[in-house]
Amino acid sequence: MRILRPHGLIGTAVAVVLLAVAGCSGGGSDDAAGGAFAKVSTKFGEITIPSEPKRVVALGWGDAETALALGVEPVGASDWLAFGGDGLGPWATGRYQQAPKKIGTLEPEYEQIAALEPDLILDTKSSGDQIRYDTLKAIATTVGVPTGGDSYKLSWEQQTEMVAAALGRVEQGRKLIAETKERFAKTVAANPEFAGKTIVLGSRTSEGYGAYVNGTGRVDFVERLGFTNSPKVQALATSGFSIKISQEKLDLLDADLTVMAPIGVDAAKITGDPLFQKVPSVKAGRVVVFTDKTLSSAFATDSILSIGYALDKVVPLFATALR
Repeated sequence: MRILRPHGLIGTAVAVVLLAVAGCSGGGSDDAAGGAFAKVSTKFGEITIPSEPKRVVALGWGDAETALALGVEPVGASDWLAFGGDGLGPWATGRYQQAPKKIGTLEPEYEQIAALEPDLILDTKSSGDQIRYDTLKAIATTVGVPTGGDSYKLSWEQQTEMVAAALGRVEQGRKLIAETKERFAKTVAANPEFAGKTIVLGSRTSEGYGAYVNGTGRVDFVERLGFTNSPKVQALATSGFSIKISQEKLDLLDADLTVMAPIGVDAAKITGDPLFQKVPSVKAGRVVVFTDKTLSSAFATDSILSIGYALDKVVPLFATALR
């Protein structure tokens, strides 16, 4: 995924074609005829799943991993971080018996989705765009973002709850959440120095620097560890999941701990930047710059499966930098 890139809208002509395709294939609706298998509350209203899903397409970031954690193999899935193969990080590999059809991320191939004849589409961690949702809904019953979940503002916990509800596996989802919370509690107890420390979670892309704001998975992860997202960054937050930071204002990256991820660029674009080196926390050595894509991807994905990997591999980097 390219951070700070706006989501494109599909053209009206394409939407009309897809509506026709969905109509011919008997695409799902939000209303169940008779009893409901499950209901899920979303930004787009309460979604009714009429029967147990058999052919699931997982489009939202982390939706496929969440479904797999619950024992359901999507027939189609998006590879948000270009892992290749099954579209999964090392924390989730080996869970497919049959590889899914790869679907695009920001602008999914709706014709390919319709061809898979899904009975449920998961798009819980997504842009929240109305046209995207309406187009998917015309193909099959779609569980979109929750209220307040636009711009990928969805935690691993809420994502697990929504996907578990849609798949009729609520108790299994609760168990996974409880186990993950216990791992967080143990990590917090082992790292009391995190409590109350400010943190900046930044990135650099080909377009420049940015930093993440409250409501996003990355920030949720560190807040659960006891950190406080930088008030200076948070004061500039808009409805998006991040803010842009100009070269002239790189001091916004200063905090008790600065964590940076290169996205689509080499890490040297960060570490070799003289202006970045002048940021007080960087100059003092209280900085983590991800050079291993696997680590930054685990931290970024923030799914029920990637969380454990991040707790094991990423948290020690934070502790070392603070000390």
